[in-house]
Amino acid sequence: MFDFRIVTSWIHQMLTSYMSEGWALLIECVAIGIGILLMYAFLAIVLIYMERKICAFFQCRLGPNRVGPFGSIQVFADVFKMLIKEIITIKHVDKFLFALAPYMVIIASILAFSCLPIAKGLEVLDFNIGVFFLMAVSSIGVLGILMAGWSSNNKFSLIGAMRSGAQIISYELSVGLSILTIVVLTGTLQFSEIVEAQADGWFLFKGHIPAFIAFVVFLIAGNAETNRGPFDLPEAESELTAGYHTEYSGMHFGFFYVAEFLNMFTVAGVAASVFLGGWMPLHIPGLDAFNAIMDYIPSIIWFFGKTFFVVFLLMWIKWTFPRLRIDQLLTLEWKYLLPINLANLLLMVLIVVFGLHF
Repeated sequence: MFDFRIVTSWIHQMLTSYMSEGWALLIECVAIGIGILLMYAFLAIVLIYMERKICAFFQCRLGPNRVGPFGSIQVFADVFKMLIKEIITIKHVDKFLFALAPYMVIIASILAFSCLPIAKGLEVLDFNIGVFFLMAVSSIGVLGILMAGWSSNNKFSLIGAMRSGAQIISYELSVGLSILTIVVLTGTLQFSEIVEAQADGWFLFKGHIPAFIAFVVFLIAGNAETNRGPFDLPEAESELTAGYHTEYSGMHFGFFYVAEFLNMFTVAGVAASVFLGGWMPLHIPGLDAFNAIMDYIPSIIWFFGKTFFVVFLLMWIKWTFPRLRIDQLLTLEWKYLLPINLANLLLMVLIVVFGLHF
């Protein structure tokens, strides 16, 4: 399997041969930042198109089918429309916080997206405390949401922001405990090492029942943390117009919209990396010929294939179940998911201590 560290090392050596180490690092950081932003924007377009088509499929409709082949250019038209739309100035708002909120949300989303191990040797932020870093930066987004709701000086926005804050903070516990279950199994907080530990089998299959339970809980809690249906109470159109971003227009609204889709991709990417082996190919012990064939498939294809499979599962959940009430949503977390997660974590600890895993 190709290791991208060969390419990155060659680029670094080439740059340092022409300039100082500091300038080389500066150019590399700028190039990586531009690359992340381009990939972020491209994935947003792909996910929006995918959402519309899958939604249409579940509702027995066609979805976008006019602009471009199979409606593929429709999203580009909508992006262009969003870019040229006027950002309307609202009176009686806290102008500084109102303008800062969408940037807080999008920065938190990009930082979390940067933690994903996309391919072998292609990790942007790969710390030895990567899981803690991901949980920390993803939590910044709720500050932007609360700022947006409060600064809008609108009761519907404030109610939506309060719902979102309660929901995200609550379900972050289940997301963290689900990942912690696998951290106990691997003994590391570094995403690249978690992926490499699945070389002889993905944790969903070799992690016993606790890994499967953690995967299911992670999908439910991750869907709730990204404010997607059936947990989209903060944006309940029938109750709150558009929730915390009711007063936003133009690209400020676009930031909230894009961040929601990329947060879903980040949740799917973490699920694929932690439970489904990430960029690691499917290996079955004893089948050497099959494993050799699997190794020919590039690691980047494995990662995106698994991630988009999880994205499809999340969209399936959204367009299948009706929206919950706010009391049902919080009851699900505090009375069911959290106790299940704690018991599941204890069970995984016992399995690891007594060496009962594969």
